[in-house]
Amino acid sequence: MAAVLEAFILHSQRAGRVFPVVREKLHTGGVFGIKSGDVASQNLLGFKAAGFWPSNRGVGGEPHQATVALFDPSSGRPLCIIDGNAITTARTGAAGALGLQQLARPESTRICIFGTGVQASVQLQYALKSLQQQCTVQYVTVTGKAEPAFEARFRDLCTISVATDRNAAVAASDVVITATPGGGALFDTDAVQAGTHLTCVGADTAGKRELPDGVLERARVFVDDEVQARTIGEYQWAPSLPCTEIGELLSGATSFKRSPSDITVFDMTGLALQDLTVARFLYEHASERQLGTSVAWRW
Repeated sequence: MAAVLEAFILHSQRAGRVFPVVREKLHTGGVFGIKSGDVASQNLLGFKAAGFWPSNRGVGGEPHQATVALFDPSSGRPLCIIDGNAITTARTGAAGALGLQQLARPESTRICIFGTGVQASVQLQYALKSLQQQCTVQYVTVTGKAEPAFEARFRDLCTISVATDRNAAVAASDVVITATPGGGALFDTDAVQAGTHLTCVGADTAGKRELPDGVLERARVFVDDEVQARTIGEYQWAPSLPCTEIGELLSGATSFKRSPSDITVFDMTGLALQDLTVARFLYEHASERQLGTSVAWRW
């Protein structure tokens, strides 16, 4: 949480740079992307190479694949290579929680979550910690059927059940979390009630979306990076609307006083700076404790 908070504030202060995102579809059916950046004042430089390969599911593999690398900005020599899947999962969950703390109504106790995968699980985990109240959770699956393994992870933390009607579940919720592959609108526009906060995770590529037309127009929209959100996030579907970067709130540069009827959307496309600050935290931790594998670098 601290490392992701630092990334948002650095981005707000323009103390760190986010380089143009690479996000390309492959002939294999996968999607390959690179997010990179630096923080000159901290000698922090690196990238995350990541993507989505849906065919991996057919052979029992993980469709999301990511690798993070840090470099010495003075010499260009690599400092470390780290599993990016774990970093992406944790930092995205933490980012969602920071948005929730800033934007959702404090009395929120009813959650609707779309998805039951790795990202849905971490988003729900962080949301339950952030709300700090006994919550009721309805989850939406592709098949409409219950997933006992997903329920088992959260049964001791909340009251959880599968949603039989996705629109009714959205309408009955204070917080809606969408954590799917972003293949299309997940519910009807008029299902979103006044006072709802939406955390949107799945739109991270041109053409992807989870929200139906009309929701952004009714909402106060917050993003992690405005340019990136206009290109690959939910915001690509309504780029002329005003929005606020979440780092502006977290740094105190701007404020937001929510009214009970406000609808808020946090459109998360993922910042390279999040990957870098979290990777640096892990690298320093590993170095101090002599963890990991050291490799001699010829150059």
